[in-house]
Amino acid sequence: MRSNDRQMDRGARASRAGPSPGRAVRGRLGLWVTIVALLASSRVLATDPDCLACHSKPDLAPVTERGKHLNLHVAPDALQASPHADLSCTDCHAAPSFDRVPHLDGKPGAHKCIDCHEAVAKQYDASVHGFSFAKGDTSAATCASCHGGHDILPASDRKSRTNKFNLPATCGKCHQSREVTARHQSREKEAVPHFIDSIHGRALLVDGLIVAPNCNDCHGVHDILPASDPKSHIAKDQVPKTCGKCHVLVEEVYNGSIHGQLLAQFDKRGPTCITCHTSHEIDTPGTPEFRLKSDRKCGECHQDRLERYRDTFHGKAMALGRPGVATCYDCHGHHDIQKSGDPRSHIGAEHRLETCRRCHPEAAPNFADYIVHADHTDKVGHPELYWFYFGMTALLLGTFGFFAVHSVFWLYRSTVVYTGDSKQFREQKQKVRADREQYVRFRPVDRFLHGLVILSFLLLVITGMPLKFYYTDWARWLLDHMGGQEVASIVHRLGAMITIFYFAVHITEVLIGFWGGRAKWRDPSTGRLSIRRIARIVFGPDSPMPNFQDVRDFIAHQKWFFGKGPRPQFDRWTYWEKFDYLAVFWGVAIIGFSGLVMWYPEFFTRFLPGWAINAALIVHSDEALLAAGFIFTFHFFNVHFRPEKFPLDPVIFSGRISKTELLHERKRLYDRWVAEGELEKHAVGDEWESWRWIAIPAGFLAFCIGGVLVLLIYYAMFTRLAWG
Repeated sequence: MRSNDRQMDRGARASRAGPSPGRAVRGRLGLWVTIVALLASSRVLATDPDCLACHSKPDLAPVTERGKHLNLHVAPDALQASPHADLSCTDCHAAPSFDRVPHLDGKPGAHKCIDCHEAVAKQYDASVHGFSFAKGDTSAATCASCHGGHDILPASDRKSRTNKFNLPATCGKCHQSREVTARHQSREKEAVPHFIDSIHGRALLVDGLIVAPNCNDCHGVHDILPASDPKSHIAKDQVPKTCGKCHVLVEEVYNGSIHGQLLAQFDKRGPTCITCHTSHEIDTPGTPEFRLKSDRKCGECHQDRLERYRDTFHGKAMALGRPGVATCYDCHGHHDIQKSGDPRSHIGAEHRLETCRRCHPEAAPNFADYIVHADHTDKVGHPELYWFYFGMTALLLGTFGFFAVHSVFWLYRSTVVYTGDSKQFREQKQKVRADREQYVRFRPVDRFLHGLVILSFLLLVITGMPLKFYYTDWARWLLDHMGGQEVASIVHRLGAMITIFYFAVHITEVLIGFWGGRAKWRDPSTGRLSIRRIARIVFGPDSPMPNFQDVRDFIAHQKWFFGKGPRPQFDRWTYWEKFDYLAVFWGVAIIGFSGLVMWYPEFFTRFLPGWAINAALIVHSDEALLAAGFIFTFHFFNVHFRPEKFPLDPVIFSGRISKTELLHERKRLYDRWVAEGELEKHAVGDEWESWRWIAIPAGFLAFCIGGVLVLLIYYAMFTRLAWG
């Protein structure tokens, strides 16, 4: 304490006595040194000519700073058209000294934009670019990255990098860089090309519309922030406002919709503009491309609805690339989507028929009861559709199950016979084919109608099954090579008309034949109509109608399968042929009527409920699958795949059967012809030889097509069951 006091006393006395002579000398010397230093410094401060003395040389070696390649050459007139034309080099760059080269002490190149643009610099520092730059990211954009260096031009100048028409290219320098997007794990790796191809990019760069948005209209200018930042222009809550700067009325409508209400409630489920339209790949609404992608966009949030939509014709056709059918927004609306119970909703009770009539102007009130997103597996919600689905599924599985077992047993028994005595089997087969003594089994009209059956059936399957199995690659391939689903639908209807034609011709031909034999309806002794004689004609051996003999034949055949009895002999028609015949009647009736309901839904819903369209689709689809699977599997096996028939039984094309084959399989028919004295009546000539080279290849081609189709169908069903 005392020491300190003494020091303070000495300081006070010295102060009172004035400055010492030595201290004064030292002060004057320091002043001169300072003046001399300042004068020396002023002599080495660079002027613009001093800088350009070196930097105007084109061959000046470039340098690398912060990982960027910097070109040190500066054209003398670089600033001539720039807003910085009245500035000197040292206004932006730190003043270098010439006693060191390079200018390590002056750090040339350190831009001082903040000195004049303080507010903008603060925005930049807080932006995603500034934040990255501060962290040492060498790829982060700086002022010069966007505005340029010495050749900065005002944004209004068409040559400026920040001019509205040039900005996509300026942003693209970084945002098209694979290295930059990979480093920042950007989800928008093709943002710039997508923008250029979008409706906004085409309007700006092709049509030259100055009102069209560019990058900074959506992302901001100097205040660009990541989408995760709530203050960002592209944050989820801010997107409608950002888009609403141009789309004012759309924003108002959206804010009143169920989607806008969800967003206003901070519900994460609430979609925004870019949820449906995307960020950069925005298409013109209503174009085929936009329509084809719209259902998938809606399905990202409404997956359950999308699955049921895909069960309808609209959904399947849309998935296969047909944009002309109704998609989600055709029924629900665009930006004004409301809950179905809301009076403003397009699918509400008050407006639903009006909505349907946009595409179906003749729609009756019942038409609006069509269940768009029906779940036919929901017994409680849609019992009427459930029982249709249950019935068709039971029919399909029952038929396939029964004939699968039947065919396996038959194949096993045929294989046993073949392997047991292969030599005799081959000799018998050769004899059947070489036998010149032949008889008529099918008339020309029968063969003609069967040809129409083959043609129409193949057309219907080739054009219909891709719609059922729309999710497979082969379905899309088939439709693409047919010209699309719209062309396929025309061909499908052509096949339907051929079916109606051959069915009508056959029914007419049967009725004419039945009426022509009316003399046999009467009892010869009394001249009166005899029910017994009519029944004998209808259910007799020459009729394809089933009778009790078919039951006996079926039992005998099963016994032969298991080696419990001899091979049965048949008459003109076997029990499986009668099943095939009647299946055509069933199929044409069921598939035909359900197809007509879907073809003319406006007409049929005048007297049928709207859900009849849903039921028609279930019945039509499943019955078509049953018909295709049965014909190409079990019918082909019975007629062509059996060892004794393989590879092709030409009887339906030639209409003739050899005596050897008659005795081998249809001995009862042969014996009946002999007993009735009609054997010679059924003998044939050689007219078949003149056109067999056309009929056989055509039949074999149809056979092969059917085989390929059934394999594709089974593959599609297996993949759907295995992978959902």
